[in-house]
Amino acid sequence: MRFANPLFLILLGIIPLLVWDYFRRAGMREAGIIFSDISIPKNIKPGFRVKYRHAPMILKMAAIFIFILALARPQAGQKEEEIITQGIDIMLTLDISGSMKAEDFAPQNRLGAAKDVLREFIKSRRNDRISMVVFSRYSFTQCPLTLDYGALSGLLDKVDIGMIEDGTAIGMAITNAVNRLRDSTVKTKIIILLTDGVNNAGKIDPLTAAKTAKALGIKIYTIGAGKPGGAMYPVEDAIFGKRYVHMDTEIDEELLKKIANETGGLYFRAKDKEGLLEIYKTIGQLEKTKIETKEYANYTELAGLFILPGFVLILLEILLVNTLFAKIP
Repeated sequence: MRFANPLFLILLGIIPLLVWDYFRRAGMREAGIIFSDISIPKNIKPGFRVKYRHAPMILKMAAIFIFILALARPQAGQKEEEIITQGIDIMLTLDISGSMKAEDFAPQNRLGAAKDVLREFIKSRRNDRISMVVFSRYSFTQCPLTLDYGALSGLLDKVDIGMIEDGTAIGMAITNAVNRLRDSTVKTKIIILLTDGVNNAGKIDPLTAAKTAKALGIKIYTIGAGKPGGAMYPVEDAIFGKRYVHMDTEIDEELLKKIANETGGLYFRAKDKEGLLEIYKTIGQLEKTKIETKEYANYTELAGLFILPGFVLILLEILLVNTLFAKIP
């Protein structure tokens, strides 16, 4: 229930003033009789007219109260909300080549840090379909577009280095991701590609793949992962067992920038896990799901239900004043 003209409710403030004025006038009209013995008036019981002498005033105040409510136009009805969400289709494209073993994202290697960050990114999304493509020398879809974030996270856990022959086929990775998005009907489609290397495999040029993405309205965000100057890389030695060697970080930043610029995306450089986490947060803020709310209201006027009782009370008050509570001048 609501009031269409709530300002009229201010008029309710006159009711206490009218009551005060009524009792003030009643006190001024009281008369006195002198008795020699107060036991005589004590034994006199007040009559009906005296006992209920304030009834007309109460009826009048009740009528005024009801008429003021009617002026405020009480309305009853229902309000409904229609929430329209427009999700985003997101392709998480992850490099799992051998160089992702580098341990410059301590205390984990690059792939371990990337998987942790991707889990947080997945948890942060709502109403977005997300897919995952992994690549090294070849590329394949680890998870198709889905809203089942639990299943997606489970498949992310299974991603590891060595699943595919070593290499870095950036062009093939983009092409695979584009193929997954080309039939999508949503307005916003993005690819987030993370790599720590240089394109050295695959039959498709990365820039050609980027142009295909642009033609299909797909935006690509590229991320170069790796600390400048190189990192320690674990290797298995048949004689000495596991040992570490220093490996230079080779990221084709120019290529990654061109891919992003071609499609309207952005390039980021991640030098540690914290930086990588901030990058995915930034992308998440740039690519937000649109949520629109439409309100529908249907109200019925109730003022008519108040007017009739108000008139009944007024008529009753007039009747009582001129009959049972009539005053003789």
